[in-house]
Amino acid sequence: MFHTMTCWFQLLSLHLVLLNGAPGAGCPARCECAPQLRSVVCHRRRLTAIPEGIPTETRILELSRNRIRCLNPGDLAPYPLLEELDLSENIIAHVEPGAFGNLLHLQTLRLRGNQLKLIPPGVFTKLGNLTLLDLSENKLVILLDHMFQDLRNLKRLEVGDNDLVFISQRAFSGLLALEELTLERCNLTTLSGESLAHLQSLGALRLRYLGIPALEEHNFRRLPGLLHLEIDNWPLLEEVTASSLQGLNLSSLSVTYTNISAVPAAALRHLAYLTSLNLSYNPISTVPRGSFRDLVRLRELHLAGALLAVVEPQAFLGLRQIRLLNLSNNLLATLEESTFHSVNTLETLRVDGNPLACDCRLLWIVQRRKTLNFDGRLPSCATPAEVRGDALRDLPDSTLFEYFVCRKPKIRERRLQHVTATEGQAVSFFCRAEGEPEPSVTWVTPQHRVVTGASVGRARMLVGGTLEIREVQPQDSGTYVCVASNAGGNDTYFATLMVRPGANRTLGLGEAGELAAHNDTQSPRFPLDLTTILVSTAMGCITFLGVVLFCFLLLFVWSRGRGQHKSNFSVEYSFRKVDGPAAAAGQGGARKFNMKMI
Repeated sequence: MFHTMTCWFQLLSLHLVLLNGAPGAGCPARCECAPQLRSVVCHRRRLTAIPEGIPTETRILELSRNRIRCLNPGDLAPYPLLEELDLSENIIAHVEPGAFGNLLHLQTLRLRGNQLKLIPPGVFTKLGNLTLLDLSENKLVILLDHMFQDLRNLKRLEVGDNDLVFISQRAFSGLLALEELTLERCNLTTLSGESLAHLQSLGALRLRYLGIPALEEHNFRRLPGLLHLEIDNWPLLEEVTASSLQGLNLSSLSVTYTNISAVPAAALRHLAYLTSLNLSYNPISTVPRGSFRDLVRLRELHLAGALLAVVEPQAFLGLRQIRLLNLSNNLLATLEESTFHSVNTLETLRVDGNPLACDCRLLWIVQRRKTLNFDGRLPSCATPAEVRGDALRDLPDSTLFEYFVCRKPKIRERRLQHVTATEGQAVSFFCRAEGEPEPSVTWVTPQHRVVTGASVGRARMLVGGTLEIREVQPQDSGTYVCVASNAGGNDTYFATLMVRPGANRTLGLGEAGELAAHNDTQSPRFPLDLTTILVSTAMGCITFLGVVLFCFLLLFVWSRGRGQHKSNFSVEYSFRKVDGPAAAAGQGGARKFNMKMI
């Protein structure tokens, strides 16, 4: 009996040793095993095939950075409990259908960095519990129809950095639970809206390093659950059209490293639920007024490295909840308080890397420099020379009265400019202004068009504020207004232009009428017309009858006071006639008005 007990204890000890994964028992020689985690790691062991001796209860198997060439049916059949399988950075060029057929519990499959050119249908059959699939950095050329048909619980798919030239319309069919999709470094020239339409649960879409030249209206229209969209490194993209993002309820949008040169205000207008917007590293030079006025929920705005030179007043109008603004590494000389809907909500401001002019326009930042968060990157002054290089946070209070004071613009040489020109000539109006900081000068035409230094056409503004109009036309006639503005206020100046039609020019009907009207105003005319005569006559009659009635009332009151009542009272009045034979004969005729007093 003692011998029997000894044998029993030896068998129990051997079983425990096997469970604990002692060297040489249940663990391949070139791998590391962790029995408590049920994991086997064979990382970078120069393996050409799946090694033997892996425990059947293994749940985590890592075979990355080896030399495995292919996967055949049955290679993984002995490990039905696998939950994570990493085959990244091998040289796998072919996967046979059924290679993963026995892995019913598999949740994570990584095939990144292999030599896969095509995945035939049936490879992912029975992987109904898979939640992450990484096929990035392969040589896939096409995604076939129903390629992922059985992956009904897949939440994250990585297919970027392949040689993709085409995605079939039903390639994503069956991905009912997919939440994240990344497409990057591919040869795609179009984005298939039909294929994306199968991803009804998609919440995040990342599109990076693509050669797609345009976003079309149907690309994202059938993605109602999309919350995060990232477009990065599209060098051919020059415009985001108004309808390209229509129908989306995005909470974050990132469009970076493209060639869009203007804020896509029309496209942003539909994104009322947007909380984060990143337009950094695009050649955007100006933020016009009201560019983000419909983004009432926006909390973060990034426009770093965007070549910004001008942020117009009220550019951030409507941003009632803005908390973080990043305008770093641009060409901004200033950022005025008037650009904001309200600066009271702002918590973090990045304006470092800009040639800031420390004057009254930045006073609002200096006043908040102790409480405003600069994210560890302090902005500094570029001008004036006395404070160049000094960080705004370190400026003493005494500088507020020395450098941060504005002087209202004043237009010099205010002599009247009244120019008469012949059609086709060139005309110039001068407007020079001084102030602190240096005022900006704009002109407003009679047609209410604003002319700046960036304007194109016959009317343009030269350096120094001079307005030049080339080849003037009669419709250019009118009053031109010069407006000089800075943070301290503005000043205005008026100039007039009258253009005569050319001598050899045939006038159109409308222009002939305008010219006739102009000539009428220049030639003497009879001072009275029929309307004036009738109005004057009516006014004279009314005045006469008023005087008669007033006299009658006086006589009535006077007679009542004296107690003398007369029953009849007559008034005679003779009307003169200016012509006619009756007037010549002296027969003007006296007409009587008989009034009875009661």
